[in-house]
Amino acid sequence: MRFPQKFARGVALLALALLVLGPVTRGPQGQDASNTGERIRWKAVEKAQVKLDDKTPLAWNVYQPDKKDKKSAKKSSNLILLLLGHRYLLLNREARLVQEVPLASLQARGADFESDDPPANGQLVPSADWALRDVGPAELIRLTLGDYGRALQVSIPHPPDMRPFY
Repeated sequence: MRFPQKFARGVALLALALLVLGPVTRGPQGQDASNTGERIRWKAVEKAQVKLDDKTPLAWNVYQPDKKDKKSAKKSSNLILLLLGHRYLLLNREARLVQEVPLASLQARGADFESDDPPANGQLVPSADWALRDVGPAELIRLTLGDYGRALQVSIPHPPDMRPFY
């Protein structure tokens, strides 16, 4: 008689575990994050510049999606991953949103990173006063981060035009 009680208890615990862990492993549309297979490879941008209230932060880096992956590059061409201190921020130029990316959703691949598309469990960071400008050899992004209360300026150089001039 004890076997059905243990079996029922085990089934109940399994159902509870699936109920609790189900939303954690699901993406925003209810699809498994592991089944989507879409990943973004983030490459470091050389010659980029970051300023926080007109001062260069001590620790910073700028990453953009790898252009070699044609499918994800088109979809994520408006995204910038920014290391600011010990935080990774995802800047969406099109939607004008800033999202904090947890370190657990980024996997290091040498000097580059790889993440899901879009990175999971990101918390929105309040931002205001967005300004996007083309300033000749670079694109300039200015915004105010609400949680820092400071003005952020990111300058990303345009890729060189390798077309023949004739």
